[in-house]
Amino acid sequence: MRDGPSPEAEQVIAVLRSHRGADDHDTRSFEQRRGDLDALASRWPLPAGVATEVVDEAGVRGLWLAPEAADADRCLLYLHGGGYTRGSTTSHGELAARLAVAAGTCALVVEYRLAPEHPFPAALDDATAAFDLVVGDRGIAPARTAIAGDSAGGGLTVATLLRRRDGGRPAPGGALLLSPWLDLRVADVAGRPTAALDPMLSPGDLRRSAAAYLAGHPDDDPLVSPIVADLSDLPPMLVLVGTEELLLQDATGFVRRASAAGSDVRLVEGPGLFHVWPIFPGLPESASAVADAGAFLREVTGGT
Repeated sequence: MRDGPSPEAEQVIAVLRSHRGADDHDTRSFEQRRGDLDALASRWPLPAGVATEVVDEAGVRGLWLAPEAADADRCLLYLHGGGYTRGSTTSHGELAARLAVAAGTCALVVEYRLAPEHPFPAALDDATAAFDLVVGDRGIAPARTAIAGDSAGGGLTVATLLRRRDGGRPAPGGALLLSPWLDLRVADVAGRPTAALDPMLSPGDLRRSAAAYLAGHPDDDPLVSPIVADLSDLPPMLVLVGTEELLLQDATGFVRRASAAGSDVRLVEGPGLFHVWPIFPGLPESASAVADAGAFLREVTGGT
């Protein structure tokens, strides 16, 4: 990866910063923000050769993606970001499809229930049910399945790993965390060195989303703030994070703690990059990140 943002990334950063405004600027309703996120991502069609199937079974809703060259016996379970309050198969299906193509796997993008209508543990229950669907009804071995998620979906990914480990259930082959949100204890987030740099997130965004998802639940529960969990005995994990994003501290702190606990966790930092930059398909940095992620996902799920 290059030493700083590409010209294409600089253009995206400039546009994002022009819309960011002050700390608590975004007073739109959650419904409006959901629609706006879907509208942005709908500009980007799925990669050629990816077949789709709407999933609505066993309490799981989502989108099944099947690239032409994918191994039918390997799967990527994708948990989208959006602060637990927005995001969908529309907003994140294209990114999940690129990852599936790179990994040579099928993928299930989960349409988990959103806060504030459905606070914790609804999203985690849905993610757990989706993994059970993949390894149960779809018959894919846990070791040949990986879980991936961005932002809140990254935190949800680790929470799913913890729930399976603590329940004595087989672990997936590995997990991919893109700009993960791993700490909902957000009282001090405005004082982070990157708080003024990230054009995608603001401290106000995090506080509002955390309150909606927690709905009074303790913010130091490891299933909502996995950074405080026992991080031993987890499957291999790859963490990608930008050096100028608000959640840099979450990612690097998590990697330190997981490594100290003996788990196999790898960190890739994107110099000068922002929150979940791989979602923008036209950036050279996105292509590089997806290639790195695809190689990791092949490795941990037994692909060739």
